[in-house]
Amino acid sequence: MSFFVNLPLFMIVACLICSVACSVVKSRVAHHLSMTLAWLLAAANICVLVMGIQNGKTVTYMMGHFPRPWGNEIQMGILEPLFSAAFSVIMCLTLIGGRKHIIEDIEKDKRNLYFVMVNLIQAALVVLCYSNDIFTGYVFIEICTLASCGILMIRNVGRTTLAAIRYMIFSLIGSGLFLLGVVFLYNITGHLLMPDMKSAIAVLAESGEYRVPLSTSICLITVGLAIKSGMFPFHYWMPDTYGYATPCSSGILSGLVSKGYIFFLLKVIFSVFGAEVFYASGVQNVLYVFGMCGIIMGSIGAIRENDIYRMLAHSSSAQIGYIYLGIGISPAMGVTAALFHILAHAVTKPALFLSASRLVDAAGGSKRFRDLHGAAHAAKLAGVTFTIGAFSMIGIPLTMVFMSKYMLALAALETQHKMVLPLIVLALSTLLNTFYFARTVIRLYNVPKKEFLPAPEFRDQSSFAVSAVASVVLNLTAGIFASPLIGLLERGLEIFGKVG
Repeated sequence: MSFFVNLPLFMIVACLICSVACSVVKSRVAHHLSMTLAWLLAAANICVLVMGIQNGKTVTYMMGHFPRPWGNEIQMGILEPLFSAAFSVIMCLTLIGGRKHIIEDIEKDKRNLYFVMVNLIQAALVVLCYSNDIFTGYVFIEICTLASCGILMIRNVGRTTLAAIRYMIFSLIGSGLFLLGVVFLYNITGHLLMPDMKSAIAVLAESGEYRVPLSTSICLITVGLAIKSGMFPFHYWMPDTYGYATPCSSGILSGLVSKGYIFFLLKVIFSVFGAEVFYASGVQNVLYVFGMCGIIMGSIGAIRENDIYRMLAHSSSAQIGYIYLGIGISPAMGVTAALFHILAHAVTKPALFLSASRLVDAAGGSKRFRDLHGAAHAAKLAGVTFTIGAFSMIGIPLTMVFMSKYMLALAALETQHKMVLPLIVLALSTLLNTFYFARTVIRLYNVPKKEFLPAPEFRDQSSFAVSAVASVVLNLTAGIFASPLIGLLERGLEIFGKVG
């Protein structure tokens, strides 16, 4: 056990060292180094997860053995290594499946720099999962923001630069609000380590002292991270950001980066404010309303699109809405459903972007639906992967998203004052999801009167096949055998925030 508690720190240092190494090696070496690092991170996280399950409690590691308040700390329970491991596995699968377009879309002398940014994102995700210091979390939020802009702008297309600027503007607004919230908290508590802040906030909440600054900090931190993750109505950067980036970047940003911000928000809610204080503030009602609005508006935006990438981007906005709806419903079942949906969307959406890129290649490079008729016959594996991913986003039984929607419905039924609207929104959103995803799948398999599209000569087909098959297997396995994962999330949440 004494060795395993060091693993999160080793993971962070390894990511930073690999970032530096990728800047001086060839792009091929940098690619393999980044994928190897992701697998090693997954293995290390699984070791920490096993330790957390055996201990049944949170373990805190003091970096450098400097005690609070001067030292920095890492917190290890069940949720931290579970989500960090999931992010690492999905990162590796995305890098494997997106290899072809990384080679085609990025200039040769810049490819190794792409993996510098990827490894910085990996470091940030590890820190956001494990950090027990809110200011350290802020530092790596900024590192993640800059690296995310880097993997957008590195594709030498004018629209990607514009998309990166728009993404940067929204992200900096979110970061600024988050930092202001941290400043308020530090002023009224005198601490930056999460357990100390939580203890001080509990005393303040009970005494009623500093009620306005505390409420203000809750609002600023929540809205700041909500903006960065793309919650409605702050999602307008998504279509261009995901639509014009290289498919690997779209998968990383939609499946991992936004989920890292949401997980850190949950960490702040339960480890800094405490569930009772946060849910007494009323901020969860804002998340509840905006979550439902995001589900509907994101789905409507997807229906109106004629571009497959932009359609998937609007779909991501709707899926983010499900997560915030769960957080807004309740701190127990609702948050458990939100956590499950984070995993479901993280597994599914990168696979959709990568398979869509193969289908676009089969259509001669056109992203327009009118040119994608019959593309699934030319790129069969991509067609099957996209179809299963689409079924998952709709919520077809045996898939992960079906389970998360089912859990959201159960969470709504457990509450009296928040029961009707979520059920109506879930039903309506399922109909809307069915409309635009089923329409897309039909187009992909519907062959017009002209001849079938010729099967293109895909380079690195084996790489995409590994990524596609693994993503589908993960999706179906977690959807069919969801009970153990749900139980692990519930147990982890109980340790995480003492809920239940």
